[in-house]
Amino acid sequence: MHSDLSAHLHTPECNQLIDLLKNCHEENKFAKFIGVCNTIDQQVVNCLRGERRERSRVNRQQAAEKQRRVQERMKQFDQQEPKSN
Repeated sequence: MHSDLSAHLHTPECNQLIDLLKNCHEENKFAKFIGVCNTIDQQVVNCLRGERRERSRVNRQQAAEKQRRVQERMKQFDQQEPKSN
């Protein structure tokens, strides 16, 4: 089972492979069940995996940057002199 294969969610390279897989399934209504489209399917899986890994890498970088900014703000807040009432 694949994630959502909508074109707007994937790179052009993966979209091309997805289209090939869909065409293979259309042309081989019954043969697809005995593995006729498996090589294309594996290429799609590998492409989607690469996309997911790239999204994860970017997300980790963004999270680390956000955490760094939060830590800087907390240090600034801690360094401020306490207000007297």
